[in-house]
Amino acid sequence: MEVIKSIDFLVGLDYKHISFDLWLTLIKSNPNYKSKRNQLFKDFFELEYDIELVSQKVRYYDVVCNSINEKTGKNIDTDEIYLLILSSLGYDLNKLNRKMLEEFYKESEKIFFEHQPVFINSYTHQIFKDLKNEGITMNILSNTGFIKGTTLRLFLDNNNVGDYFDFQIYSDECNFSKPNVEIFNLVYDKIIRKNRTLKSQVLHIGDNLTADCNGAKAFGFSTLHFKN
Repeated sequence: MEVIKSIDFLVGLDYKHISFDLWLTLIKSNPNYKSKRNQLFKDFFELEYDIELVSQKVRYYDVVCNSINEKTGKNIDTDEIYLLILSSLGYDLNKLNRKMLEEFYKESEKIFFEHQPVFINSYTHQIFKDLKNEGITMNILSNTGFIKGTTLRLFLDNNNVGDYFDFQIYSDECNFSKPNVEIFNLVYDKIIRKNRTLKSQVLHIGDNLTADCNGAKAFGFSTLHFKN
């Protein structure tokens, strides 16, 4: 795929607002993060299984819960995913309390920032700057799983990207997931509070045909399928 270096692809198009998916559209995981997170999960909850099995379980429930979210349009919380994994490994959930789950997430968040995602396009910052200069407003619209919206907001701010967006919407914060039209309605509601914009003048860009493209089209947005 040719790396997009400018906003020339928007020339002549009547878009006033661009909605961006996050994962595999703007950023991708650091290859070291998941293995470190899985090891922490095993150690923190003192699981007796080998790391290969633990990693398989984490991956399995990551995929399953993401699929459920796409089918129902709702959101399975981060803690709920971890509880499902622990239960599948025979862990006694009665030993858990809210404080333990919060402490685990704090530790996993540290690993996330030690092994941060990378931007897929090295020209991302310049593209956002150019879009702002053209008067185009922008937002992030992302489904979440193991990493919460609060963490992703902080990551974008730390990388000097957060200020480019007028707002950010994450599934764990609103309990809707793409492709549910309700989450796209939340986006449009925030857009039209600031300026008159037709749905067709909103372009949603994402890598997932089901969640991003089909969901946005069903609501009435224009779409662009990002193929990484």
